[in-house]
Amino acid sequence: MSTATDLLTIARERGKSEQLPYAGALTPSETFALIQADHAAILVDVRTAAERDWVGRVAIPEAQHAAVQWSLYPGGVANPDFLSQLAQIAEKGTPLLFMCRSGVRSRHAATLATGHGYSNCYDILEGFEGEKDADGHRKNVNGWCKAGLPWIGA
Repeated sequence: MSTATDLLTIARERGKSEQLPYAGALTPSETFALIQADHAAILVDVRTAAERDWVGRVAIPEAQHAAVQWSLYPGGVANPDFLSQLAQIAEKGTPLLFMCRSGVRSRHAATLATGHGYSNCYDILEGFEGEKDADGHRKNVNGWCKAGLPWIGA
């Protein structure tokens, strides 16, 4: 089993090689292993409350995950309180692991947080549901659910 240091090193190396504007990126499996190894790390689910309610959510200890919507439903407008809500859940040096549906909003969240002094921001590649398959369905190609990691359905 990899240590938290090993996993963060992998994530940072990925970040450097891809020239990411935040600390790095982790696969869903690496994220889960990091959460098990480093109890200070927080998975920040940036999906809308509707997505979490209707699609599902991660099943990890409550102390290690939080929900801070990147955009609001309905309408998809940016959450004007994103940074203030983030400040309520984490110190600026805390490892923050951002997750969305497929890995797009989480990259934006990690970038914004990094730009506001959060030094340990990571994107969770593939997101919760992952990419669409040939039939337009998610959870079949990649992502947290496809990796068989713990989650609770809607």
